[in-house]
Amino acid sequence: MEIELKYRIPGEEIAERIWEDSLFAEIEEEDSREEVSMYAIYYDTAELDLARNKIAYRVRREDDRMIATLKWRGKSEDGLHTREELTVPVDESDPDIDVFLESDIGDELQELTGEKEMVELMHTDIRRRRFRIDTGEGIFEISVDEGGVFAGGSQTPIREVEVELFSGEAEELVEIGRRLQEVYGLEPEDTSKYAKGIELICSN
Repeated sequence: MEIELKYRIPGEEIAERIWEDSLFAEIEEEDSREEVSMYAIYYDTAELDLARNKIAYRVRREDDRMIATLKWRGKSEDGLHTREELTVPVDESDPDIDVFLESDIGDELQELTGEKEMVELMHTDIRRRRFRIDTGEGIFEISVDEGGVFAGGSQTPIREVEVELFSGEAEELVEIGRRLQEVYGLEPEDTSKYAKGIELICSN
């Protein structure tokens, strides 16, 4: 289960302030800061069998690592996103849905996709700057994402902050998000990067 908060960042200056500020300095994990280049391709069948069943499948390069991810049964409210998630390290970006067939959702995937070819649905190109905080009750990752979503011959920019729950309680996650909102005047973001891509496809 993935649980995270998303907020829209209104401009580049605010993004820099969030990254450079000492708001969480006292509980920041030492040496956890890093910058990662992330290029993800989302795949589906030509008939959009996964999208029609609210399943997202992507293969993402994070610097020199390749990770396949499956997300489903997602919902979002006031920036709080919850969804089932599976991740598997892979060797290449070519789609291979078989890596998930032994999971709980494997039978459903097999029924939806069968022997159909998986094709690129959209892609994202993101620079992520992130660090972890440890409150003593929970561990959370704060990420500043900037880049874009590309689909249907169009693109939409991305500039947002995510707070992901690694361990602990969702109530504390919400409190951390509230602090960010108050300090930087952020608005909740209920639309995921994948959903933004779907919107682009539907608008063309």
